[in-house]
Parts: sequence; structure tokens; C-alpha cells
Amino acid sequence: MSDLKEQEKDLVFALDIGTRSVVGVVGKTMGDRVKILDVEMAEHSKRSMLDGQIDDIQQVSALARSVTERLQSRLGIRLERVCVAAAGRALRTQMGTFSLDLPEEQSIDAEQISRLETGAVSAAEEALQTDGDIRRQMLLVGYTVAQYRLDHYPLSNLQFHSGSKAEADVVATFLPGEVVESLYAAMRAADLQVASMTLEPIAAMNAAIPAELRLLNLALVDIGAGTTDIALCKEGSVSGYTMATVAGDEITETIMRAYLVDFKTAEQIKRSMGGPEEPIRYRNILGQEERVSVSDLVQIIQEPLDHLAGAIAQQIRETNGALPSAVFLAGGGSKLLGLQEKVAEKLEMPANRVAIAGNNFAMSAFSDTVELERPEYATPLGIVISAGLGLLNDSYMVSLNGQPAKLFRNGVLTLRDILLMNGYNYGDMMGRTGKSLSLTVDGRHLVFRGEPAIPGVLQINGEDAMLSAVVHAGDQISFVPARHGTAASRTLGELLGAGFCGKALVNNEEVPLDTPLDQGDVILTFRQAVPGAPQSGGGAVAPTAPRPVSKGARELQVILNDAPLSLPPKENGAPYYLMDLLEYTDIDFDHLQRPVCLEVNGKEEGFQHELRSQDVVRIRLL
Repeated sequence: MSDLKEQEKDLVFALDIGTRSVVGVVGKTMGDRVKILDVEMAEHSKRSMLDGQIDDIQQVSALARSVTERLQSRLGIRLERVCVAAAGRALRTQMGTFSLDLPEEQSIDAEQISRLETGAVSAAEEALQTDGDIRRQMLLVGYTVAQYRLDHYPLSNLQFHSGSKAEADVVATFLPGEVVESLYAAMRAADLQVASMTLEPIAAMNAAIPAELRLLNLALVDIGAGTTDIALCKEGSVSGYTMATVAGDEITETIMRAYLVDFKTAEQIKRSMGGPEEPIRYRNILGQEERVSVSDLVQIIQEPLDHLAGAIAQQIRETNGALPSAVFLAGGGSKLLGLQEKVAEKLEMPANRVAIAGNNFAMSAFSDTVELERPEYATPLGIVISAGLGLLNDSYMVSLNGQPAKLFRNGVLTLRDILLMNGYNYGDMMGRTGKSLSLTVDGRHLVFRGEPAIPGVLQINGEDAMLSAVVHAGDQISFVPARHGTAASRTLGELLGAGFCGKALVNNEEVPLDTPLDQGDVILTFRQAVPGAPQSGGGAVAPTAPRPVSKGARELQVILNDAPLSLPPKENGAPYYLMDLLEYTDIDFDHLQRPVCLEVNGKEEGFQHELRSQDVVRIRLL
């Protein structure tokens, strides 16, 4: 096939990878419509798809290659770039909340809002991680802000306001990474490069309900084999997605049980319902030739048909919040005899407000050779229309670290959006400060902060950029993820300092000085006994006992943070330690936000370092 022509830039090739079949469509952009040049469909020989998710990559890729080769042969064009859609039934929606402490007397800017929303989206993603230690990559499809709060007061817009704490609640929708990666893997195995990816309900909506009709409140119901995707629009935009877990296979399985036939034969019987009224012939699993009338068949499928229509109506009501103005049924299952009437009945709306999709395809696509007004073409036509007419951002290319970025949403996209769509989260962008270590030493609560994170590096076309920067077609994005800070750690010896002389208990047990300390540990120290003090059990170490101030005891003079400090003699004559000076600083040790550095005479020391006259001490936040 070396004589094939190259695929021109404006030639769009789409594959709709469905549960039951693979449909290929080739179109060419001509003004504000796409001319469809050819369509090819082939059914899976076995169940290589499970509810829209690729199960057998090799089987799917082989069928995709077969469909591609047939189109290539008829058109004389080598098809190498393909547009695809991920199953909407794999979508996961979750609420997420995030807060930011704000600098005082500074108005909130777009970058801070971007960080706030990114954190909330990442919190939603984290809530979807239900497999313990195994993390699933989740790719953001889109999100909406449900509520902002500033110092706990609800606001609709944070920009230019000022306060101490900002919060955001978002509702975010994700695709599991494995759904997308399996689709990419199947296309690579078929020697095809994915030029764009969208979602099946978005694609079907773009074919069946063009943008100029979306001021109306409409529902598109795409009935597949395993599940039913539902998309809703109003006031000019897509307003929601949902799905029902019943679809055409439930009807097929009912026919299998009623007439003792295999799945393939039951599918053929189901499809024959829309034909002539003459009896449908079939062979059952016993090898017997049988006939069934369409009227009898309609009665057999009433129960699952009623179940399907009820599930569709329930999901439309719950997602839309009210009855839509009209409903379009798409997909192969939409042609089930009696389904239109059943859906209208369940929605309690006039029967003429529920229609089979296809009448509006001509607004965006046309063909001289192919009959397009078929409801099962909604998704494959929609993929071609979306890419060919630039209805989605995924119809143009953006590079992320040298590879095509995955884009799922239309409208303006920022760097933050693209990173979230490609599996990165808030921690990758901003980094996380290392975990703090909280201890109690001789009754005093101390917190050691972990190291701060090293922020990520973001560039567009070689120039440094912020998360809120808008990305355009052809942009080259470079991203080096942030490096998380190291968690705070101390051994017992490091805590007490090299000059400590005595013993210490950690959680009431004596341990070596090289013992690493854990979160919440309680440390009690016992220094060498002062001569004349009571001894415990003949040991050399005992708690220091109070005693009168020695005659001639003198104040301890030190320099603390560049200011002289006089410390009166302790009543028991005990020495002063570095931890004794903490109360003379203005640092709030119960609410530390950064690590503390302790220095004596320019050298870092532990809390139990014994002070000498004229020591120069610095206690400061890092």
C-alpha cells in the first residue's frame, strides 16, 4: 500500500471504540461543516470491552487496524493520526476543599486563587484514592467552584479581597488514568498516533445538539451496549453528565433466556424488531429452527425496557433538577421498539418531546455517499465534528515535556488545568513541607518543622510562567515537579545537645542517645546529681532536688538575639540551659510555622546545652 497518499492536515480520522463495535469515520473540514467521506464499522468477535473500558488491548487494536485498513483501501489515503473519545461511564466526580493562609494586608490575586483551586481539586482526587497504598492516576476533566470563603465568610469572588484565610470547595470530575492509557496503548498497537481525545458524551452532544441549540434545556441519552451516557445542556453550555448502569445488553440477555439462544443470535433478533412485521427466524442452542412475532417479542422485553426507561428518567431528573425541554435518544439502543414512548411516560412529558437523534447532524456534517441520520453515528460523527471544527481544545496540540498533552475540556485553559489533566496534583506543583516532629520535653511542648519544599519549575516556550498563565495552541510546556521537603527528625542526643550529662527517659523508658524520636514522644531528663543532693538507690544519676540559693550566687549574663539579658540565680542553684531562654523570645512555640534555629556562640546547639556567662545566644525562625 505504498501508493497511498499522505493524510492531509484538514483530514480528520475518528475511531469510536465501543463495547460492541468499532466505528471509523473520515471527514474533511469544509467551512463551518465537515464533509464525511467514508464510514466503516466492525463488531468485536468476543467481549474485549467491558462497559466501555478496554479489557483486551490486542483484540481492540486488531479490530481498529482492520477498520483503518478498509478505509485506507477505499480512500487511497494512509491514515496515521486518529481522534478518539474516552467512555463517559468511567467518569468520577468528587467534592474537594482546600484552604490557604494569606499574607496580611495584601489583596488576593489570580495566582493565589489558582493555587487555592488547585489544592481543592487535588483534595478531591485524594478522596477518590480508595485502594490503600495503591494510588490510581486520575486525570482532571473539569471542575466547578461550589463556594469560596474568606475568613469563613462566603464570597462568590475572592480577587482583590484581603483577609487571613481563604477556602474553596470544588466539584471535580476525573477520568481514571488506566482508561486513557489503555485507549492510547490500543491505538499505538494499531500503528496510530492519537491526535486528540475527548469524552464520548461531549462528542455525541456536539453532533446531536449543536451549540446554537444549547440555550434550551436539552438532554442527550446515548444508549450503548453496557451503559447509558447522559449529557445535559442549558443556557448555552453543557451543564452536566451522568450515566445509567443499564443499557442494550439487558434487553439482549432477556431474549437469550426467553428463546434459548446465544448472545450473538439474541442481538440479531433484537435488531430485527424494527424491520417488517413478518416473524423473525432464528436457531436456538438445541439446533431447532424457530420463529417469533414482533408483537410477542415486544411483550417479552417489556420488563427490561421499562427498567431502562425508568433508569434514564431518574438520572435526568436527578442531574437536571427539573424536566428538560426535550430529550434526544442516540446510540444503537435508541432504536429499541417502544423505548421513546417509555422514556416520555417515565418523565411525564409529551411523547413528541422525546426524539431519535440524527435530525441535527446536518447542521455540522454532510455527505454525498453516506447516510448520516443514524443515531448510532452520534459519537463517531461527534468526534470528527469536535476535532474538525475546533469545538474542543483537544483539537489542537500542546506539548508537555516533549509529549502531546492530554486535553479534555473546551474554553480557556491555564497551565494549572493542563497539569491536572495530565495526572499532576497540587503537591507536584507547589511541593509539600516535610512533616513536623512534635515532642514534649520536661513538660514543654516543642515542634520541629520539616524542611520547606523546593517549588516546581514551569515554563511556556522557554519562559518562566505561573500556574494561572493561559496556554495557546502550539505552546511548548516544560514542567519539573516540586521536590517535597524532608520530614523533621531528631535523635535523643541531637535534641539534648552534645553537652548533656545525665540520663533521659523517652515515654518512661531509658533509651540510648542515638534513638530516633517519633511524633508525640514525651522526654524527661535527669542530670548528674549536685553534690549534697539526695541520691536514688545508690545510682550516680537523680532528679535535681531544690535547695536554697548558694551564698554569693551571681546572675548569669548572656546576649540573647543581640540584646543583653540578666538571669537571676535559680533557687536550687542549678545551671541555666538553652531551653530556659525560649520564654524570653517573642516566638510562639505552640503555633510554629517554620523551623527554629538555636545557636550559642555561632554554633548550633541542642535545648539541653548548659549556658555560661557572656554566651552569645540566637533563637530565631528559619
